[in-house]
Amino acid sequence: MAIESMSGAPVVPSATPAPAAPPAPGTGAHADAPSPPAADQPGPNAAVRETALAKAIVGTLARALPHDTALTLAVDGGPSGRPSREGQAPDAVANGAPRRARVRVHGPGALARMLPPTENAFADAFLRNDIDIDGDIAAAIEAARDIDLRRLSADDARRILRWSLELRRAHRRDPVAPLRRPAARLSGARHSRARDLEAIRFHYDVGEAFYRLWLDRRLTYSCAYFERDDDPVRDLDAAQAAKLDLVCRKLDLRPGQRLLDIGCGWGSLILHAAERYKVDAVGVTLSERQADEANRRAALMGLERRVRAEVRDYRELAELGPFDAVASIGMFEHVGASNLPLYFGSAFRALAPGGRFLNHGIATAERGLSTRPRPASWRGGLRRATFTERYVFPDGELVPVEQAVRVARDVAGFEVLDLQSLRPHYALTLQAWVARLEAAWDEAVAAAGEEVARTWRLYMAGARVGFEHGDLDVAQLLLSRPTADGRPAVRPLRPWW
Repeated sequence: MAIESMSGAPVVPSATPAPAAPPAPGTGAHADAPSPPAADQPGPNAAVRETALAKAIVGTLARALPHDTALTLAVDGGPSGRPSREGQAPDAVANGAPRRARVRVHGPGALARMLPPTENAFADAFLRNDIDIDGDIAAAIEAARDIDLRRLSADDARRILRWSLELRRAHRRDPVAPLRRPAARLSGARHSRARDLEAIRFHYDVGEAFYRLWLDRRLTYSCAYFERDDDPVRDLDAAQAAKLDLVCRKLDLRPGQRLLDIGCGWGSLILHAAERYKVDAVGVTLSERQADEANRRAALMGLERRVRAEVRDYRELAELGPFDAVASIGMFEHVGASNLPLYFGSAFRALAPGGRFLNHGIATAERGLSTRPRPASWRGGLRRATFTERYVFPDGELVPVEQAVRVARDVAGFEVLDLQSLRPHYALTLQAWVARLEAAWDEAVAAAGEEVARTWRLYMAGARVGFEHGDLDVAQLLLSRPTADGRPAVRPLRPWW
């Protein structure tokens, strides 16, 4: 059996049977698990039994966690609103104290809707407010990776199955309110221009007011570049500026050059490059709201003559070029394995001979993973997809760095100049984003709704765990287009950045 964690990595039983664990704190596991009353008692006793069933299921499931788990499971009476940092000191991680978390299930009905406990069932329950996660949400997701059902005895497994079936039957007719922001339902061919437009707008058009609450002051929605790891929240603005500067230095930008940013977001790179390196910069995005905001900020900075953003697909760059340098930061994940030749080919053709292209993107770090898109599997008209694909990045597709290098070099014709992994930097970036989102929770709910706020809190915490454990990577791939006569572009003997 495999349980897919929120980080995207499978949680599987270990090669040898796991030792039995004593009760996890506060779970009521083992001897403390309540004994449900008789099933045939009517009236109020039915509610009493359902509550006891829920507590017994949760308490017994807690035995599948390791003895030293940071996760506490509980059944309570209802939601509490904003995220709680109860039991988690703000400086706990910096001081080396364990990160702790508590998952609270809001009653028997909430638990019944989560059974069987899959990733999607857990995510839907979190978005519906059937459960809350107090403390460090990344610690809760990390603890879920350590679930091993073989810690349960055969009697435990039989009891959980019997109790779960009874609880589900008792609540099978309960109405379930639909989510206000349902899962993405995209139409058309995967990674077609029209469908990519739908996917990008589903993710980014929740509004700048929401993103502004937890991003840096430049609205840079990609991995930062930290100098230290002790206080990423405080250092976020400086780390994002350092990332933008690193990109500009790798591209060796000079005054008067032309820079193209594919997937420019709210314009942080083109504005930084125009202001600091005196280049003329063009950014393209599929989000009209992002392009409008980037142009508005350019006007406020007095850069409107040297900076512009427009709504344009990466496959439609021919009329914009040639450029001395091209960058793409955080857009690569939307391309798809089958479209990598188109993507790198478009960047190649947009460059003047001898120009450089920097591609900054998330990659899968799983070894031996097939790079083919997941087959479409339909159930009731909705593709069976992960939480991230359903609610965050529809049609998002990660490929290994090695595949990106192969296509860029062997298919598009680039020369590879440098490859740098920023994996630990993205874990710190996500840690800062989640902390800032939680600190501005009421404002975030007011700006985008509680479902959106919960979606991003869960998604970013899960991604953080993925980077920390090496399931995900993020890399800057620096490439150059050969000169007009087909020779490799001239470059210094040592890195110039």
